[in-house]
Amino acid sequence: MKVTEHLDKAKTPFVSFEILPLSRGGDINMLFGLIEKLIKYNPPFIDVTSHSSEVQFEETPGGIRKKVKRKRPGTIGICVAIKNKFNIDTVPHILCNGFTREETEDALIELNYLGIENVLAIKGDESGYKKPVPEGRTSNLYAIDLVNQIVRMNNGKYLEEELLDASPTKFCIGVSGYPEKHFESPNLKSDIKYLKDKVDAGAHYIVTQMFFNNQYYFEFVKLCREAGITVPIIPGLKILTSKSHLNVIPKTFFVDLPEELSGQISESAPEHVADIGVEWALKQCEELLGNGAPSLHFYIMHNPKPIQRVLDRLKL
Repeated sequence: MKVTEHLDKAKTPFVSFEILPLSRGGDINMLFGLIEKLIKYNPPFIDVTSHSSEVQFEETPGGIRKKVKRKRPGTIGICVAIKNKFNIDTVPHILCNGFTREETEDALIELNYLGIENVLAIKGDESGYKKPVPEGRTSNLYAIDLVNQIVRMNNGKYLEEELLDASPTKFCIGVSGYPEKHFESPNLKSDIKYLKDKVDAGAHYIVTQMFFNNQYYFEFVKLCREAGITVPIIPGLKILTSKSHLNVIPKTFFVDLPEELSGQISESAPEHVADIGVEWALKQCEELLGNGAPSLHFYIMHNPKPIQRVLDRLKL
């Protein structure tokens, strides 16, 4: 079922999760164990992130050697395994960075064959490695280009124009929104304009970057509606669990941590940080649901315990 269908049919707000593929060589049973802990919260769908190749340098007796590899492959396989084992819809992330349009089309064809109906179209993080585009191939530079490619496939139009009898795909397309603006945008107004362009191109819903001050989300939704964006806007949430998050999260995701939250964590003992993060997230959830958020989307990586503590008390 498509994400938008889940939203339309839900009588009450629900929760969904986003997880990482395993590190190269990992055991899929570890991921299954994680999902088994989340099943009782009835997530209608689970997002699985995607990662392009990265550059690593290592010192050898013969000098510095450059290695290019994907540290977390397997997004498509993981999505299919989850869907078949747990009967939960999955949303694979499809990237611009690191993949040609031809590779993207192949991936989308596989997903379509395998019965995956949802994708999240994103530009993707810079990995330090710019993949060469072979002669005769092309690439999507921005998320809107990726949305356009998926929409064309939904209309039965593939990269090889002579495939006149090609069957249309039926993907529900999600895109990312940034309540505190994307770090590459000059301001929030222009960022929302780019977001509207993606929706006008055919995106069906928006899921936001994590935020820790709900006012950013409420203002973001208001500005989106004023700009003519009418699709669902799902808030994305993250629970802080360690002191290192005070530096890592703002640096990595370009989000602001409220002074009250960062102050509490800074002054606490390390073993109490997760308690503070859980309480903060619980208050966020209650306020978001009380003000009409259609659902809640949690970035959980591989640690289910903090989100279990929140949802057991939230009792959706």
